[in-house]
Amino acid sequence: MTGQTFGTVLVANRGEIAIRVLRAARAAGLRTVAVYSDADREAPHVREADTAVRLGPAAAGESYLSIPAILAAARRTGADAIHPGYGFLSERAAFARAVVDAGLTFIGPSADVIELMGRKDAAREVAVKAGVPVVPAANLSDGSDSIQSELSDNVGFPLLIKAAAGGGGKGMRIVRTPEELTEGLASARREAQSAFGDDTILVERYVESGRHIEVQVLADAHGNVVHLFERDCSVQRRHQKVLEEAPATAISEAARETVLSSAVRLTREVGYVNAGTVEFLVAGEDVFFLEMNTRLQVEHPVTEAVTGLDLVQLQLLVAQGKPLPFTQPDVTVTGYAIEARIYAEDPYSGFLPQAGVATTVAWPERARVDAALESGQAVSTSYDPMLGKVIVHGATREAARQALLQALDDTAVLGLTTNVGFLRQLAASDSYRDSAIHTGWLDEHLGEFTRERPAEALCIAAWALATASASTDPTHPFGLADGWRSAGPAADVPVELDDAVVRVSPGEGRVTAADTTWQVRPVAASAGMVRLEIDGVIHEAHVEVGAHEVVVGYRGQPEVFTRPDAFGPAGSAASSDGSVTAPMPGTVLSVGVEVGSRVAAGDTLGVMEAMKMELALKAPYDGVVSQVGAAAGEQVPLGHPLFVVEGDD
Repeated sequence: MTGQTFGTVLVANRGEIAIRVLRAARAAGLRTVAVYSDADREAPHVREADTAVRLGPAAAGESYLSIPAILAAARRTGADAIHPGYGFLSERAAFARAVVDAGLTFIGPSADVIELMGRKDAAREVAVKAGVPVVPAANLSDGSDSIQSELSDNVGFPLLIKAAAGGGGKGMRIVRTPEELTEGLASARREAQSAFGDDTILVERYVESGRHIEVQVLADAHGNVVHLFERDCSVQRRHQKVLEEAPATAISEAARETVLSSAVRLTREVGYVNAGTVEFLVAGEDVFFLEMNTRLQVEHPVTEAVTGLDLVQLQLLVAQGKPLPFTQPDVTVTGYAIEARIYAEDPYSGFLPQAGVATTVAWPERARVDAALESGQAVSTSYDPMLGKVIVHGATREAARQALLQALDDTAVLGLTTNVGFLRQLAASDSYRDSAIHTGWLDEHLGEFTRERPAEALCIAAWALATASASTDPTHPFGLADGWRSAGPAADVPVELDDAVVRVSPGEGRVTAADTTWQVRPVAASAGMVRLEIDGVIHEAHVEVGAHEVVVGYRGQPEVFTRPDAFGPAGSAASSDGSVTAPMPGTVLSVGVEVGSRVAAGDTLGVMEAMKMELALKAPYDGVVSQVGAAAGEQVPLGHPLFVVEGDD
């Protein structure tokens, strides 16, 4: 049901997505309803709404993905409209249909359009009918993998294999040679089945060095269709977007006109109503349609930043049957915007998802932040690892990039491994500065981004540790009641960090480690935060001083310094070199060896899955499998012993 006025909106999502929609709905004068799982009972999005309803257990299938539970929540609260957010059920035609059948308004396109455009194979046919350029492809809807001749003659290598039933990088594989095809198809099918319940595969030519350009479109029920210009989402890792910006600066005006006009034609052709995104691959002057996302995108804030429009409020307007309040000539672009996605993942260990408690969380004040993470909040692997987004705007692209660097410097998440430090490295790189990137660039250059510890972090850690000791020990030199002195006699305070002794001299404002000496003056301090002048430059950091370590949140990256165990010598619990343990919590998909199996270094021992991503577990060296610690289908925690390989003598 569409085109009717509603007064209460239920947001069928969680986290920062739900908060974003709830705030827009409240600003529009609507009553709001949040839903939550047992894992999210105390989550920020629950507090944001006027009322909140429990859906079920933590498992998404029994809560956020349960259509009956969401509809029951709407009935209990008197909600007459449902916004799906983005992710979860936002592109499920069955959900949109169920909402309308229940007599409610679905804030999004019709179920028929979602169903049609949600399949890459069907969307491709619509694009062809609309006169939109498409990349050469082969459809494997019949399930046959015997397509070597068709691929060689009509498509050509390298190939991109992707799930026909969904997006988000799930089920995508790049195949460069015919020999890789069979394994690539099988792996893509498994991941597509796991992510979308449909293993249909589309195979198309992989365009090297292309740019991922997408167009935000809006359409109402009165035949009005407009574009809100384009975004560049070319900074990707394995087809997952990392940084997004608007407008695109590295495409020609002719290519820009092609993507904008093509997006509008496609939107009209399919009879689309509400907000959507049409995605393209641009290589020079060549433009190819990729897919249409029938929902709001994670990166929509950069479009809002440069157009000044609130896309969620426009969704609410259109869903009530009202016409768009502007036409195409009214839409203009001012400045440049960049968005960085903050994930609970370890970029320096294969981007593995992370879980734990975020002991300290600080977001930048001079940027837009769409996030729901707070200090003390637990993060599990039950849901997507994205924690939030940082969005900046500037008069020029370089001004926006500099603003992003500052915003990431001002972001701190301690106690939980995130990608903030990696994002800062990426945004600071020459290639990103010069926009010399393409969709495969980051995967090709990941080796250039290594974990580096700034020297100033050690200085900050030593100063913070000495200061913390002073606050609890009245005999400590820093515990003097007459205040800090810039000169004069005072004993050096030795502190041990990472098995090295650092000397802090309060009276002389000096910190010495090995051959390095810093001149230090404290500027200000507050709970968990220090500002120090180090060699004439102000440095700011979030700091946690614990019994066994000092954690310094500096330039977006938590730097962890160990300190001696106050209760005895540090122990070691390192496993043997032949042990293969679970690198993340997840499910064992398959076990390919048994006790006594002979393996070579790099052989796959088994495969596990977390957050719908597969991870192959490899043999560390040549040898014989002496232990197998899990079976297919078993849920295992982080660090669970899975295999032991005894090396050849």
